[in-house]
Parts: sequence; C-alpha cells; structure tokens
Amino acid sequence: MAQHEVRARIYTKVVEHKDLEIVVKQNGGKLGTLLISKGNVEWLPRGSYVNKRRLSWGQFAELLQSQGRPVKVKK
Repeated sequence: MAQHEVRARIYTKVVEHKDLEIVVKQNGGKLGTLLISKGNVEWLPRGSYVNKRRLSWGQFAELLQSQGRPVKVKK
C-alpha cells in the first residue's frame, strides 16, 4: 500500500494574496503540489513548473460529487 506524506505551508488563516501550498509525497517521492486560493484549486504535478491543472471551486465540488468515493462523517 502506498505511503503518503502531506505537508502544508500556511501563511495565514484566510487565503487572500498567497496560495496555500500542500506538497504531497508518495513512497518518499514527490507526487505534486496542491495550490489553494480564494478563486480556485490547482494541481502542479511533480517535475512540472508551468503546466498546472486548474478548477474553480464550483468545478471542484462537481468533480468530487461525481467522482469522489462516499465516506461516512464521524460526529
């Protein structure tokens, strides 16, 4: 089973002028970086410095509704 390491670089409580950067590693190697801003969410794959994948928050919500696996929420 793949082991994941997730690191976040948080500059503020409210995302305004700087993206929230989350580096994701799998089995010790970098998988990519998730960039979260107030306007959208972007994925920057490992080894790519110019080709990000971008979704608006509405598109991101639709993607998770259609493709995400349902998981029970613990109260």
